[in-house]
Amino acid sequence: MLITEFRIILPMTVEEYQVAQLYATAKVSKQNTGGGEGVEILENEPFEKPVSEGFLGKYHSGQYTKKIYHLGSRVPSFVRLLFSDSSLSMHEEAWNAYPYCKTVLTNPYMKDNMIIDISTLHLADRGESDNVHQLTGDELKKRNIVYINIADKVKPADYKEEDDPEKFKSTKTGRGPLLSNGTWYKDCQPYMCCYKLVREKFKWFGLQTRVENLIMTQEERLFRNFHRQLFCWTDEWYGLTMQDIRKLEAEAKETLKEELAHGEKRGFTTDE
Repeated sequence: MLITEFRIILPMTVEEYQVAQLYATAKVSKQNTGGGEGVEILENEPFEKPVSEGFLGKYHSGQYTKKIYHLGSRVPSFVRLLFSDSSLSMHEEAWNAYPYCKTVLTNPYMKDNMIIDISTLHLADRGESDNVHQLTGDELKKRNIVYINIADKVKPADYKEEDDPEKFKSTKTGRGPLLSNGTWYKDCQPYMCCYKLVREKFKWFGLQTRVENLIMTQEERLFRNFHRQLFCWTDEWYGLTMQDIRKLEAEAKETLKEELAHGEKRGFTTDE
């Protein structure tokens, strides 16, 4: 099992990020769904656990979602050779007890032999907190910490000028641009950090190390691209309410269903 904690500093408040994340998730899902591939939303409803079963001992209520990611051609050819078309999917369950979120991804073919477990805590700091996920023993020893600077250069295949933090300045907030050779993450106001702890396992003799490394590399790529877009969409989500977001999510669910069935393939692909 690989354990990586990604730390992503952003020039916004923890309260703003709650809306920003949900807005960006809905928009990215639409950008990456079509032609039988992409996101299918099965459930999106409130949840509440007993306080004693809360995440990190206290986060016990919020919004539960269940989705299927139909991957198809979005994974490398050597992975496609291992699976039938029907099993090239990831099933996601997520409990958004903001500022804490838990996401678990599994594959119906691999079952317990493949799992991606993502725990995220959003805090009003600059990524200097030591062990927010309360790891102990071997997990703490195995943990690798990676800082993601959303202003850093990305691969040409991932680059879009409209999603470049170095070229974006918010008209509503005055935030940006964020320079890759600067220290904006030390100086920005306001500020917050996403602490994303990824535990992932892929048990398949002869392929385990290769696939586990691939998964972790793609998680980092997804987090970087997503948060670059999220920041560059500041003027779209800034000022929205949670009521606005729930309406947007309901509309997105129907749009995704239509695009999955009849739209053209588009969006994110995994590097070979």
